[in-house]
Amino acid sequence: MKELVELLARSLVEQPDQVVVNVSGDDRSVVIYLKVAQEDMGKVIGRKGRIARALRTMVKAAALKQNKKVILEIG
Repeated sequence: MKELVELLARSLVEQPDQVVVNVSGDDRSVVIYLKVAQEDMGKVIGRKGRIARALRTMVKAAALKQNKKVILEIG
């Protein structure tokens, strides 16, 4: 899932080298932290949070196959 978030985020931003993805959690639940450059924050969040919501939906769909609960934090 980390690779999925990193791939999607790098394709959205203008400064892909500043995309940082950290993962923490246990066997049942995972928290994914996505950090991008301040200038690219709007591109990752999108209008009214639509892109952020879509990213979270994609990550949750990938997590369902692994029977995990996932939370995507963007900051």
